[in-house]
Amino acid sequence: MVSLPTLLTFALASIALIVIPGPTVLFVIGRSLALGRLSGFLSVLGNALGLVPVIIAVSLGLGAIVTQSVLLFTIVKFAGAAYIVFLGVQAIRNRHRAAQLSEARVARKTKWRLVFEGFIVGVSNPKSLVFFIAVLPQFVNYDAGDVPLQLAVLGLVFVVLALLGDSTWALAAGTARLWFAKSPRRIENLSTAGGVMMIGLGGVLALTGSRS
Repeated sequence: MVSLPTLLTFALASIALIVIPGPTVLFVIGRSLALGRLSGFLSVLGNALGLVPVIIAVSLGLGAIVTQSVLLFTIVKFAGAAYIVFLGVQAIRNRHRAAQLSEARVARKTKWRLVFEGFIVGVSNPKSLVFFIAVLPQFVNYDAGDVPLQLAVLGLVFVVLALLGDSTWALAAGTARLWFAKSPRRIENLSTAGGVMMIGLGGVLALTGSRS
């Protein structure tokens, strides 16, 4: 089992990485700006759930197969990038409706879809897979045995910390959106900005090197 000192050290290392805005943070901010605070939280939840299969794959040694295969890694990368671009385009296309519907109404109407979309982004993010492959093994005590269990525990710690960190961004972006919502024109522009941000993020992920 993972020792407490190792767990604390890994938690500190994870926090140091999580606080630096990355693809997940930009995605959450874009969704929160486009659809509202609660929708941002649902996207965060879906993204966190999407990391669970990645952790299981890494714990069982399957993650290394993906990262070592240029073809599989590229497929995962472009699938995730394309999906994020699609969501960004949808946010721009629906900007007028976003200005008319309240956040609560949108979230209630599509909450499971928002969780699912976040899940797809989380499970298809190649950067998460690379992080778990490169970082987690450094905190494993191979002499203690139960390596898959140790990897799973460390992965879940990262997921919980990421869930808390990303929720903070969703709260901040969603709160800003509520202020902009006082003007229909502002909320339309904000939804467009969120969509453009996601399209840009998808483009960046697609152009990232296959092993970066």
